Amino acid sequence: MFRSFWTLIAISVCFLVAFSLVTVPAYADFKVGAAKTVITPDPLLPISGGVGPGREATSKKGELTARAMVLEQGETRVAIVGLDLLGFPSVLSNRVRERIRDIPGENILVGASHTHSAPDCYAFPNPATGGHTGDLEYMDFVCDQIVEAIKQAYLNRQPASIRVNTAEAEGRIAYNYYAPDLYDRRMSVIQAVDADHQPIVTLVNYALHPEVLGTGPGIVSPDCIGPMCDKIESEAGGMALFMNGAQGGMVTADNRNLQEPKEDGRGYWQDQRTWEECLRIGHQMADESLRIIKPAKEQSNPDLYCKAEQIRFPVDSPLMWAIITASPLNYPHNDDQSISTQVNLINLGNIQILTIPGEALPNIGFYLKRKMNGKHNVLFGLTNDAFGYIMTEVDYYSFPRYKYISQTSLGEQTGEILIKEGLRLAKEAPQPE
Repeated sequence: MFRSFWTLIAISVCFLVAFSLVTVPAYADFKVGAAKTVITPDPLLPISGGVGPGREATSKKGELTARAMVLEQGETRVAIVGLDLLGFPSVLSNRVRERIRDIPGENILVGASHTHSAPDCYAFPNPATGGHTGDLEYMDFVCDQIVEAIKQAYLNRQPASIRVNTAEAEGRIAYNYYAPDLYDRRMSVIQAVDADHQPIVTLVNYALHPEVLGTGPGIVSPDCIGPMCDKIESEAGGMALFMNGAQGGMVTADNRNLQEPKEDGRGYWQDQRTWEECLRIGHQMADESLRIIKPAKEQSNPDLYCKAEQIRFPVDSPLMWAIITASPLNYPHNDDQSISTQVNLINLGNIQILTIPGEALPNIGFYLKRKMNGKHNVLFGLTNDAFGYIMTEVDYYSFPRYKYISQTSLGEQTGEILIKEGLRLAKEAPQPE
């Protein structure tokens, strides 16, 4: 009787252990949280489309936002932040990193959508006035809102799995202004879902300049990215997040009016710079992202790996060096006329992500994706820094069309260094699942 009693207890314990292994979700160790905050200035500020003074803003369409996604697996935590801004330099990102205690600073990735309808966060020096083009109080406000979004996303984290897929986005979304077909049509979509398989966050990675409106109309706006996020959130649920890709020179939103070619005979068209065109392109992006992610299978408890390194780039451009040394933001720089900036390599399940500290030309993007080691290779452009265009040495000042983007590139070795160091980081990382 005594032996039978303990035998029964042992069988019961084994049954409970086995039952718990069956019922506890396999993805319980992997967590995701998401949150967003508004960064629209009030009152409105001048908007920037590049180096130089901004254009006075007279109205707004949509809200500029900071959208944060926090990933956690065991002791590894990563935050990905997307901003509706032209660019966000590392000197500001570092202010954010210093205020986050629960995530290592080097694991916080801050990227800009590159909308041309938002205030300047570079503080470009203005030789004509002796001042600069930025509003430093607004930049402090943006940092505050990013910190709030990351902290809230961290508090919101919950057990999750991920779904991911990459495919060509269809319809008129983007084109290359310099050579219409020279751009990457592939869209990668990363979606985190909860225990009920409902979206927590949908991240869309695609390369384009969100400049449907541009600075001309004087409208503060997230451009086509705002309508894209709104439609994803209304149709799929959860939060939407956009991270740009290799959109340099000049992969832009396809707002051409193909019925109105310009009269120079060189294959250029008049642009449709309207909010209605923002809605068309943004909604097309949303539709394509949801179509692309639909057949993806869930990856439970995906491995999460994040490596950060400071990469040094020489600065050949007099214009870029003047911005670095004269901006009131006090950009860190080296005595040998170079800068150092953070580059991250992330593995998430079968995805491999490499950050780009500026606007890489499409040929660099195609090459990096072809040589990286994930089933899905993803580039986060304008992330952790925004040091102008990134070109290979054979493109640098090679023909007149590239004069401006060469002037606003750090130098002819920028692309070569990025390729070499980025692929080294990819090679040294664990093989993605």
